[in-house]
Amino acid sequence: MGVREKLHIGMSLAPTWLGGDAWRRPDSEIEQVYSSGFALDIAKRSEAAKLDFVFRPDSLFLNVGALESGPGFGSLDPTILLAAIARETSHIGLLTTVSTTFFPPYVVARQLQSLNWISGGRAGWNIVTALDGNENFGLSEMPSAKERYERAAEFTEIVRRLWDSYPAEALELDRASGRYTNASMVRPIDHEGRHLKVKGPLNLPAYGEDRIPLVQAGASPEGRDFAASVADAIFASTPDREAAAELRQDLRRRAEGHGRRAEDIRLMPGLSLYLAESREEAVELFNATHARMDVARKFASILEMTGLDLRDWPQQQRITTSDLPPVPEKLRSRTHAELLRRLIRRDEPTVADLLTRPEVIGSAHWQIVGTVDDAVAEIMDWQSAGAIDGFIAVPGGSVASMRLVLDEVVPRLAEAGRFRTDYSGRTFLGHLQA
Repeated sequence: MGVREKLHIGMSLAPTWLGGDAWRRPDSEIEQVYSSGFALDIAKRSEAAKLDFVFRPDSLFLNVGALESGPGFGSLDPTILLAAIARETSHIGLLTTVSTTFFPPYVVARQLQSLNWISGGRAGWNIVTALDGNENFGLSEMPSAKERYERAAEFTEIVRRLWDSYPAEALELDRASGRYTNASMVRPIDHEGRHLKVKGPLNLPAYGEDRIPLVQAGASPEGRDFAASVADAIFASTPDREAAAELRQDLRRRAEGHGRRAEDIRLMPGLSLYLAESREEAVELFNATHARMDVARKFASILEMTGLDLRDWPQQQRITTSDLPPVPEKLRSRTHAELLRRLIRRDEPTVADLLTRPEVIGSAHWQIVGTVDDAVAEIMDWQSAGAIDGFIAVPGGSVASMRLVLDEVVPRLAEAGRFRTDYSGRTFLGHLQA
């Protein structure tokens, strides 16, 4: 299945370690969460650990119903935040998130290339089609998944062509001759497609020789095919090793179908890590973090994704495949819903057990609750099995848990020969290709 010798590792700048009740801990520094310094500290620690990149996911709406107990997806604009971090770091990649559903491609192409110039070639684009926020952009409802991915493919093509429309080598800056640019190399793209019309060229030259890496998070059939056609890496929810291995194999096969090499695409699932000195402490940390999680909201989520209303079911009753109704027609996330149905078909969990699973309490990410030793062993196991090419760390529970990832887990992986001990280049693409 093509196991990579070295892992690729990113770090989420969304403070997942402050989720649930973790922000209430005295060391959380929650008062600083909307400052650039908060994220800069994490970025510097990540660069010291030689990570490939830091990553800021994004949502373009506010969940007001969740504000009583948490931030409700509130955050700084990711591209502006990463531009601030760029000046204080030197090597680590800066992966921002921009939706193809709501923004004009010319603006996105310019913002990303600007970040690339400011950072010296370290910008990356996490391409999302978005699940919510349509009413903030004049849309009464979200377009269908098919339509969103059709637009995303056209949008991404336009952005890439705009980056190419003013190539770096066109910029001559020849003082002697007085020629600033070889203007014959700068050309409009004259794009007229089903969803978008853009003339070009971009009013900013490309930076250097390395292109801007593309990352994508869709795991539906449409998302997989789009990702396989353009992405350098995939950020995915893979709650178990088998799900990761299946997704990685399918993406590599699809990439070859698009005329790419299988190794051109890297599966980097989100990895939720609740770490402590002992397994008992880690379990206590996990339980304390989720102690106040709204049970009614969990049941509502299960109902939305599966059509199962479990509110009156006994806690120890098992849920079987035969209990599952047909897939609901309208789903916020078809990928997340299928992962939850897959869990029920495979494990037939009790109601009480289901309410603790990552498919219900979070984003269905791979989850490790334990010690540094547990985390290192499981990561190496998944890599050896050909299930992953790396991961994006989304630590949980506490600041200490987050720091254990950077200060102990990553160095241990490096000592075992599974991760770099130093940077070999200074660009984001260079890190991914090393």
